[in-house]
Amino acid sequence: MADSSTTAGDDPATHPGTAVVTGASSGIGRALARKFAQHGHDLVIAADEPEIEDAARELEGLGASVRAVQVDLATADGVEALYAALPSDSVTALALNAGIGVSGRFDRTDVADHLRLVDLNVRSAVHLAGLVVPGMVARGRGRILITSSIAATGPGPYHSTYAASKAFGHIFAEGIRHELKGTGVTVTSLMPGPTDTAFFERADMLDTRIAQGPKDDADDVAADAFDALMAGKDRVVAGARRNWVQAELSSHLPDVVTAPLMATLTKPRG
Repeated sequence: MADSSTTAGDDPATHPGTAVVTGASSGIGRALARKFAQHGHDLVIAADEPEIEDAARELEGLGASVRAVQVDLATADGVEALYAALPSDSVTALALNAGIGVSGRFDRTDVADHLRLVDLNVRSAVHLAGLVVPGMVARGRGRILITSSIAATGPGPYHSTYAASKAFGHIFAEGIRHELKGTGVTVTSLMPGPTDTAFFERADMLDTRIAQGPKDDADDVAADAFDALMAGKDRVVAGARRNWVQAELSSHLPDVVTAPLMATLTKPRG
C-alpha cells in the first residue's frame, strides 16, 4: 500500500469519515473537535464530565453528526465503553487528547493522583489506539494525533509524572509512526506549549510562573494540529514561536541544566 502522506484519494481531508476526540469537553480537545466538524467529519467525542454534551450541541450547530460519550478513560472499562460506541468501519481520525496534570513535589503529593494520571495520559492512549488502529490499517486509511507537550523534551520538576507521560506519548507516536509506514495510517505528535485552558486550574498549578505567563489560544493550537495531522507530519510544535525555542533548548541541553530552569516555571509559590 502507498504511504498515506502521498495518497490523496484516501485522504480524510477529502473523504472525512468519523473523527474520535478524547478530552473534548473543553480546551484543546474541544477546539480540535471543532476543526474536524468544520472540515466535514462526523464525530465521537469523549470526556469524563457532563460538559461533553454542551460540546456536542455546539458541534452539531456546525453541521456535524456527533455522538457524545461521558466516560472515565482512566479505567479500562471506560476505554472499552468508548470503543463500543464507535462505528465499526468509518473511523478515519483518532485524536488521543485526554490528559491531566498533578502539581507539587512528588513526596508531598498523593501517589493515587499520580497513578490516575498515568492511567489516563499513558495507559488509556495505548489501550484505545490498540483497539482502533488495527481497523485503520485493515482499511488502509487513518490519521492518529497524540497530544504530547513541549514538556516532553526535558525533566519536569513539580509536575514530574505529567512531563514523563507526555514524553511517553511523543515517543510512542514516533515509534508506531515508523511501524505503520506504508499502511495508509500516519501518526502525528502534537507538542503545544502553555495554552489558555482549564488545565492549570485543574492541575492546581495556578500559583506557578508558567500558569501566570503567556499562553496560546486553544483554537490556534488546534488549527496547527489539524493542518499537521492532515498533512501526515510526524510532529508539530504548536502555537507561538517561543514554544519551538523552548522545545529546541530542552532537547539539546543536558537534563541537569534544563531541570532547574523548568523548576523556576513550575514550582508552586505557596
